[in-house]
Amino acid sequence: MNERKAKIERKTNETEVKVYLNLDGKGETNIKTTYPFLDHMLSLFSSHGLFDLEVLAKGDTEVDYHHLVEDVGICLGKAVKNALKAKEGIRRYGSFFVPMDEVLVQVVLDISGRPLLVFNLSSDMHRGEEFELIREFFRGFVSHSAVTLHINLCYGTGFHHIAEAVFKAFALSLREAASLDIRREGIPSTKGTLD
Repeated sequence: MNERKAKIERKTNETEVKVYLNLDGKGETNIKTTYPFLDHMLSLFSSHGLFDLEVLAKGDTEVDYHHLVEDVGICLGKAVKNALKAKEGIRRYGSFFVPMDEVLVQVVLDISGRPLLVFNLSSDMHRGEEFELIREFFRGFVSHSAVTLHINLCYGTGFHHIAEAVFKAFALSLREAASLDIRREGIPSTKGTLD
């Protein structure tokens, strides 16, 4: 099997981000973004997806966390796209429900070549700013990975539990969609392409 790994570096006037991803890893991490909450979410993502992940990032967090979170999402999206290469033999679709105490979240993912985010978490809840940061992370991710991603909060109100359930379900869905199907030859599309 060809290695499904990628390294991405992005430097702007606002941020500096380096990402290494191995889709077929063991969940090993080295994550330092200067935003402890994001570090925690990315660690969950790596652990539950069994992705080896290194993220070294810094940015203008004295302003806010928006640029940092968005650019980490952009780089992770590019890393996933590059690691998948031609997408031959992948399952393409992944879907998981994840409970976290009183919360239930569903994530559905299609490695479609068509970037789209459906984000059904209520930003009217307490800590709406943090929900917006999560949205920006995933918006950056789908724009640069070219996947279709649906994130649905079925019920629950605790922000931290919702966020954890989202990142765990995202990891499991991506792991399923990116996994290789031994019965499949070529690209999983009747069009013959996922671009």
